[in-house]
Amino acid sequence: MRAVLCKELGGPEQLALTEVPAPPLADGTVRIEIHAAGVNFADLLLIAGQYQDRPPLPFIPGMEVAGVVRALGAGVNRLKLGDRVVATVGRGGYAEEVVAEAEIVHRIPDAMDLVTAAGFPVAYSTSHGAFVWRARLKPGECVLVLGASGGVGLTAVEIAKAMGANVIAAAGGAEKLAVARRAGADHLIDYTREDLRARVKEITGGRGVDVVYDPVGGDAFDESLRLVAWEGRLIVIGFAGGRIPQIPANLVLVKNIDVIGFFWGSYRRHKPELIAQSYQQLFRWFEAGKLKPHISHRLPLAEAAAALELIKTRKSTGKVVLTVR
Repeated sequence: MRAVLCKELGGPEQLALTEVPAPPLADGTVRIEIHAAGVNFADLLLIAGQYQDRPPLPFIPGMEVAGVVRALGAGVNRLKLGDRVVATVGRGGYAEEVVAEAEIVHRIPDAMDLVTAAGFPVAYSTSHGAFVWRARLKPGECVLVLGASGGVGLTAVEIAKAMGANVIAAAGGAEKLAVARRAGADHLIDYTREDLRARVKEITGGRGVDVVYDPVGGDAFDESLRLVAWEGRLIVIGFAGGRIPQIPANLVLVKNIDVIGFFWGSYRRHKPELIAQSYQQLFRWFEAGKLKPHISHRLPLAEAAAALELIKTRKSTGKVVLTVR
């Protein structure tokens, strides 16, 4: 089968499309004929050796796929041949086939096409889990979403709105903010030309926000920590800005703030049943028209390096997806 192989750690430019043996089927697994694969910032970290998971070389990157079930291992009863599914495989997604544990494979709604599905599971379930499991977001609360036009940021805007929150979207530039507006943001802040702190204070009447959703880190984290209202929460999603911030404990103390870490991938190991429940809720919202996934770029499998470069240089909005079939 064709697959994109990482033979040495580094940037996207060293990835190569090559022929490799198809992975073997085992008990409790299913073989998926991949039609599309989602591209994530975490894939960049993985091929650079900077992710929590550090597989031995060579390996195939790609943590989310959509396709059709073509074979079932012994003991698999929940799925059947021909099912249209998504799976979060961790790695192995930039290929024509993947073998995945049956428990992480989920049927998709009839109305969802496979390209849309490929970019759906990681970003949407990340935002849903962050708000529901960790931040315990309540209707009527005010949420500040940093990086609001990116892969996870845009889903955070949609999901916070679906949960009844008032959403402030912060992103760089009018084009990116327009995408956030279409996703349902109530207020927009362009942090390339506006002062984030001043605008949030203006929007909230000086109170600050109940929840900050931060996939950016760096200076944006430092600034937004000072914008959390008394007894508010700041969810740490990632560090796309490049710098891992340090937390001044005095600010956490005097405002009774919760700084909450959220690593979605750990739930695949510790509480996979929560992820399954999350997908079911997300699929219901999709069928109800509350979630409208935005894919800014679709590229063929052979252009995986270019797809990752789009994310690295922040030239994409929403999701980037590789089409395989």
